[in-house]
Order: sequence, then structure tokens, then C-alpha cells
Amino acid sequence: MKIGELAKRCGMTASRIRFYEASGLIRAVARGTNGYRDYGPETLRLLEVISSAQNAGFSLDEIRRLLPTAPNAWRHEELLAGLKRKVDEIELLQQRLEQNKAQLRLVIASMENGPEELACEERAQWVLNRLREDDDAAG
Repeated sequence: MKIGELAKRCGMTASRIRFYEASGLIRAVARGTNGYRDYGPETLRLLEVISSAQNAGFSLDEIRRLLPTAPNAWRHEELLAGLKRKVDEIELLQQRLEQNKAQLRLVIASMENGPEELACEERAQWVLNRLREDDDAAG
């Protein structure tokens, strides 16, 4: 299939496909006598894998390391280990986000329930001082 059809079928732009080809994520396809590239169905499947991996949070470098070095030569153990690593990274990020959310809620509650007589700037400083005291008491 030509690059336009491939782009339409996988939901990418032709320029993105060319970028993936130039960066080695997909194999370069020889041009026919008419000057057009003719991609096979395996390229479509590979582009779908790349797109899914990016949506799951994999960087292009991570994807490149996990892709097969030859057609249909997936490295099962490396792929499985890479997927598990990404799950671990996501779980760590979720923990950090939960901590950030909890701290922001504490700041919001402190600002909403702080001394009414303080101006906003003074109240913000009051909240920061309370956070420091809480950190000092916890650490």
C-alpha cells in the first residue's frame, strides 16, 4: 500500500511515518519504478504497535529497544521485561501524583481555613510556614 493509504489506515500522518522510517523504527521500503513506496501489512501492524506503545507512555527510544531487529523476530523476554518496567514506572508516578494531590489539598484547606484577618500574601506565607512545620515534625 502507498504511504497515503498506510497513513489513513493507521491514523498517522505520512510525515510521521517517514520520520519513523528515517529514525529506524520501521524498515525503509524500496521505491518502485514509479517512485512510490509500497508498504506491506506488517508495516501497518508495526505502526499500530508503535502508536499503542506511545499511548502507554513509552518513549521512542524505549520502543526502539523493544522492537524486533528482523521481521517477526520479537524478543519475548525483553519485551515482557520492558512492559513490566513501564508498569513499575507508572505505579511510581501514580504514587508521586497522589502525594502531590494530597499536599495540594492540604494547601487549599489551609488557605480556606486560615486566619481571616490575613491578606492573601500573608495567608500564603502562613500556609508555607505550617507546611514547613509539618515537614519538620515528620522528618
